[in-house]
Amino acid sequence: MGPTDVNRRDLIKRATALGLLATPALGALTSCASGGGSDTEKVADGKKTADNPLGVNKDAGLEVVIFNGGYGEQYAKDAHTVYERSYGTVKHDATQKIRTKLQPRIIKGDPPDVINNSGAEQMDIASLIAEGQAEPLDALLDAPTLDDPDKKVRDVLLPGTVTKGQFGGEEMYQLNYSFTVYGTWYSQTQLDRLEVEYPKTWDQMLAVCAKAKKEGIAGWTYAGKHPYYFAFTMYPFIAKIGGADVLKNIDNLEPNAWKHDAVRKAFEAYHELYAKGYVLEGTPGIDHIQSQTQWNKGKALFIPNGSWVENESKKTTPADFEMKVAPPTGLDSSDAMPFETLWAEASEPFMVPSRAANVPGGMEWLRIMLGRESTTNFTKLVSALTCVQGAADGLDLQSGLASASQALGAAGDNVVAPRIHDWYLELHKDKVGGAIAAMMAGDLTPAEAVDRCQKAADETAKDDSVKKYTRA
Repeated sequence: MGPTDVNRRDLIKRATALGLLATPALGALTSCASGGGSDTEKVADGKKTADNPLGVNKDAGLEVVIFNGGYGEQYAKDAHTVYERSYGTVKHDATQKIRTKLQPRIIKGDPPDVINNSGAEQMDIASLIAEGQAEPLDALLDAPTLDDPDKKVRDVLLPGTVTKGQFGGEEMYQLNYSFTVYGTWYSQTQLDRLEVEYPKTWDQMLAVCAKAKKEGIAGWTYAGKHPYYFAFTMYPFIAKIGGADVLKNIDNLEPNAWKHDAVRKAFEAYHELYAKGYVLEGTPGIDHIQSQTQWNKGKALFIPNGSWVENESKKTTPADFEMKVAPPTGLDSSDAMPFETLWAEASEPFMVPSRAANVPGGMEWLRIMLGRESTTNFTKLVSALTCVQGAADGLDLQSGLASASQALGAAGDNVVAPRIHDWYLELHKDKVGGAIAAMMAGDLTPAEAVDRCQKAADETAKDDSVKKYTRA
């Protein structure tokens, strides 16, 4: 077996270990393997100075790939302009096919310098870290901020941002740039027309949906093709019913964690929406854009989503929609946590590949993104908060974002932040998401869905090829 065959074999093994080798891409990956898989040549480091604390080579170019989803790409292009004032030219690309476009490049050793690793084709960051493909970002955290040289970057980030980017150690590998509020999104105008208030208990939710049905309006729609969207309300609903430790045990792959009574009650409650005909017809077959469009058209009252939805759906949102978000409706007075409990966290992940040509430049680009100019621009452009403390102070916020900010403030300490979705991506998206999707389509009972989730979690726990994480 010659050198070319050895390289091909190594590349396929590496792809498999990373969890990146999807069947449709097999031909492309193996066909390019003969290139040898050698690393991109690193650019020379620049001199570290007060104005260049990360030591960027000012003559070197930079390549940034953005997920072109709910936040679009303009905010990144604007950050490129700031970067190019002091450093080399930025090559920009935007795509919704993050995994399809970038996994072959990562395997070959020629990744871009910054990746916005998000969307339905998000790569498994935990596997990338385990394979040494993600650069620790602690040099960025310890660098001075762009606006105040007396403050380090880590000192201006919202609580939980650094922790969210850590995977079983002290180093941060992923910068989650946006601060997202997840919950149940609705139109205040539509609720006013029905003369109802946002429901705080499940009996109230069913009553509101029943009234809407009489008017020819569905209670709910969701991204049936991406059922993990349901987690945005389901996970905090489970915590609300049974307490935050239920989610912690699920994250930690504890035996029978999915068998907790709170999970069963949550699944049964959501299944009742299906059983009573309160879900918009055809929802299991539509994606996030289609579900948001139907919601904007007034076909359904409620949709599980994150605070990017205001920007992502703005083209179809009526001027008088008055978009708002609320915490997931609770079950009843026996809930362990208050109604205000919700899921909020730093999100929209960025990474700097360790084998990129210009690692210091990648970190500097992220430092620029955390500066006042970029954070203000981001919030104004896409109606979303960033992970920087006080970055939205004094800004005129749109209805949805103002509502998200108010909900976050009302939650206080009752904010949950599960880790299953970034620790065990396949388990979260495909297995749990798939079980919930089947239940909401009437193909599984709540008990069967619970069993399927537990079985998938047990298989993950027993899989020695999957690195395990624990939160206290």
